[in-house]
Amino acid sequence: MRLLKLFALCIYIINLPLLKSDDKIKIGISTFLSGGAASSFGIPLKKGLEFMFNAVNNGEVPAPYNSPGIGGKQISYFFIDESGGATKQVAEFRNMVQRQNVDVIMGYISSGDCLAIPSVAEELKQLTVLIDCGTPRVFEEASYKYVFRTGPHAAMDNVAGALYLKRKGITPKKIAAINQNYAFGQDSWADFKYSIEAIFSGTKIVSEQFPKLFAGQYGTEISALMVSRPDLIHSSLWGGDLESFVIQANARGLFRNSKVFLSAADHVLPTLGKNMPNGVIIGARGPHGDLAPDTKLANWFKESLKKELNIKVTTQPMHKGAMAVLFLKKAFDDLFYKTGSFPSKEEVIDYMEYLKWDTPSGMAEMALGKGHQAIQSQAIGITKWDKDEKRVKIVDIEYFNARCVNPPENISAIDWIKGGFKGAKC
Repeated sequence: MRLLKLFALCIYIINLPLLKSDDKIKIGISTFLSGGAASSFGIPLKKGLEFMFNAVNNGEVPAPYNSPGIGGKQISYFFIDESGGATKQVAEFRNMVQRQNVDVIMGYISSGDCLAIPSVAEELKQLTVLIDCGTPRVFEEASYKYVFRTGPHAAMDNVAGALYLKRKGITPKKIAAINQNYAFGQDSWADFKYSIEAIFSGTKIVSEQFPKLFAGQYGTEISALMVSRPDLIHSSLWGGDLESFVIQANARGLFRNSKVFLSAADHVLPTLGKNMPNGVIIGARGPHGDLAPDTKLANWFKESLKKELNIKVTTQPMHKGAMAVLFLKKAFDDLFYKTGSFPSKEEVIDYMEYLKWDTPSGMAEMALGKGHQAIQSQAIGITKWDKDEKRVKIVDIEYFNARCVNPPENISAIDWIKGGFKGAKC
């Protein structure tokens, strides 16, 4: 009998990673659930993540992601509201680690939050996956062990936008900008204006507007833009701010007088509908939604999610959520099925560095930030109302290789742009 008990104990120990009572991987996610960033970005991200978590748990994702769960474990997850600023998010992060006992923390849309969270993640040794936030500064100003960003930074939005103008034979003589007054807005404008300077000669900046984040009212800024009469207006506004700006600017005729480039704006198209004018140059921080590649994984994601949510088009936040989930699944699964046991945090982190993985938006690669910052290709097009589908589409699309619009390792995006894109593979 004692031998039998000993044998049973040995079997239990051997299979402990699969049999322990907490046989789930617990994920806490921060995204905007309220405020101006919620309706067009935070909530779609939440819905996209919920869809992917459930599909992964059920083994419904196309190969090679068709095994149930992550590393042999089912996913349990919960959301917190990203509204409230960086100080609040740091407190929420500590709570998720120290009280909620999460295995992984994901999310973050605001660049301000993405700049505040990594140092705390390092202090607490918490595996953290930043899904969005555009500023390149996260991995340019510091190195991290426990933090990864699966979404590319915003430099590629603006490099690709300038290259799109060149491909289309558009030579701006006078440019202007309206961007939110914080890290992302400032960085985006700097990237774009120096990209224009590197590609075109004689372009003049006639107006630079930096309204407060989530300002909502842009009468003064629109007036300044109209008085300056630019050929081209650049904007990295997003979420509710972008929706408000487009409606207010369209009503005053701004889009009739100037060509407008919205660097990462696909997420507002379903909400704005006919309020979005035709002919606006638009990006999505990668090939998402209408810009996504024609692959089995991309088509499954788009069609399944549209059916699940009863929507006409998938958008950038949904795709970025899927990218992050599949990044986790790729790393944990590869190690789990190689060793037969659930990997440790250290094993996963080592494996994640410089990882390549397939996504509903094409291939992504942890190529920057010592293998912690992802890059992917970029796509830019123009808006056009489709009367048959009764929605705004993105047409006249141009695609740009990831290493054409992202800097090489060990050089900041802004220095690379100012240096004329040295080493770009276009």
